[in-house]
Amino acid sequence: MKPPPFDYFAAHDLEEALEPLAEGGGDALVLAGGQTLLPLLAYRLAAPTLLVDINGVAALQGISRVGDGVRIGAMTRQATILRDPIIAAQTPGLAMAARFVGHTQTRARGTLGGSLSFAEPAAEFPATALALGARMEVRSRDGARTLEADEFFLGPYTTAMAPDEIMTSVTFPDWGPDARVVVHEVARRSGDFALVGLVMASRVEAGKVVRTAISWFGMGPTPLRSLQAEQAMTGQAVSDLDFAALAELAVADTDPPDDIQASAHYRRTVARRIFPRLARQTLEAVG
Repeated sequence: MKPPPFDYFAAHDLEEALEPLAEGGGDALVLAGGQTLLPLLAYRLAAPTLLVDINGVAALQGISRVGDGVRIGAMTRQATILRDPIIAAQTPGLAMAARFVGHTQTRARGTLGGSLSFAEPAAEFPATALALGARMEVRSRDGARTLEADEFFLGPYTTAMAPDEIMTSVTFPDWGPDARVVVHEVARRSGDFALVGLVMASRVEAGKVVRTAISWFGMGPTPLRSLQAEQAMTGQAVSDLDFAALAELAVADTDPPDDIQASAHYRRTVARRIFPRLARQTLEAVG
């Protein structure tokens, strides 16, 4: 199939990109990696009047250390995240998540900001951003603002960004050198969206859990935190944890769909099975 007709504008800097978005009245879309948008156009599931190409905006790319974490330009390619030494040293969970994303060819074009902005409920990067407490900076012609991950994802394919805003960067805060992050998913084939996915980050000191975050993907309309399980674990000795009971709490905070890929019952069953193993793997590797 062919996409519907639209105007095309290639921006060379951020200001050039923001102007037509502001004038587009919600009918203009941003082209980043294009790995999701182009198929949507081909199937006519998206019909913009204007496509604003931001691939030429160099300021939206790059990875650097900042005071409290790692700042990643929204146009940074997923393949770059996989091999970057700063991410490997400071935010290894993000690199772990990137290994599950798509395929070699799609990662070469796909971007971090594009994945977060699309907000696919079964995607790896949104759940990782939620678990690690990422902050998204977005810009419009009227200025910049920062959105926390727990307020960013509003529903399936829906975020707190306005139609005239572009994500410019994502900052992943430091969890400390003794933290451990585990990312795991169950999918029909490598590169598919997850049927069930889990991101867990933890810090253990003197045998006790001092901080933990649990985020599911493929288990609800957005990536979801398991706050009950987090609260039950925090402050407890690792040796005293009942992982089967924690799995029940963790799954209770999910809302998995029934769809053509899998039933909600299947997803809950798989989640209960993988949680104890991954929680042990995370907690016993730290502290």
